[in-house]
Amino acid sequence: MNSYQSVISLFFFLLCISVSLSVELTFELPDNARECFYEEIESGTDFTVEFQVVTGGHYDIDFELIAPNKEVLYREVKKQYDSFSKKADVRGVYAACFSNEFSTFSHKLVYVDWQVGTEDPLPGLGEHLTAMTQMESSSHSLHENLNKVVDYQTHHRLRESQGRKRAEDLNERVFLWAVGETIAIIVIGIGQVVILRNFFSEKKPSQMMFS
Repeated sequence: MNSYQSVISLFFFLLCISVSLSVELTFELPDNARECFYEEIESGTDFTVEFQVVTGGHYDIDFELIAPNKEVLYREVKKQYDSFSKKADVRGVYAACFSNEFSTFSHKLVYVDWQVGTEDPLPGLGEHLTAMTQMESSSHSLHENLNKVVDYQTHHRLRESQGRKRAEDLNERVFLWAVGETIAIIVIGIGQVVILRNFFSEKKPSQMMFS
């Protein structure tokens, strides 16, 4: 039982290491702004860039992926979510640029996940040519499932943040509309009272002639 717990602890440790090898962050992109992130990649290395606009405006941004030789490998305009995978043709610094220059007042909150290279196998699984034992197969399966759990949790957190922001915006609009209607009702009520008072306070023509 203790050995099994040690294996589980090792899996969690290796999972944390594999996650830390990728660039995963959430940043705020102001209006009329452009932000670029840079990563040095070796030739022949696979990499994947994934992004999603969490909050702000119409949930869209412009995205460009630029190679070290200034070649634009990928470009999208006003996208809410996208993912791009490629094998690096040349060694150098690649740039992932996000632009909100088309927006004049909306700030955007953007999630970025930049994964470079493939994940190393678990220690001991790739060192022999024979079939894996039941313990090794279970370890490999558990490791892959934990990686999927991390990805699912990340996407669910993004959807939760996006839904919460939309609910808060809707609640704010309903509140402002209710306040506006209340003010309009009060103003109309006061106006009607003033008009009625002026109507009954006016003197009749006969009284004005005798006076």
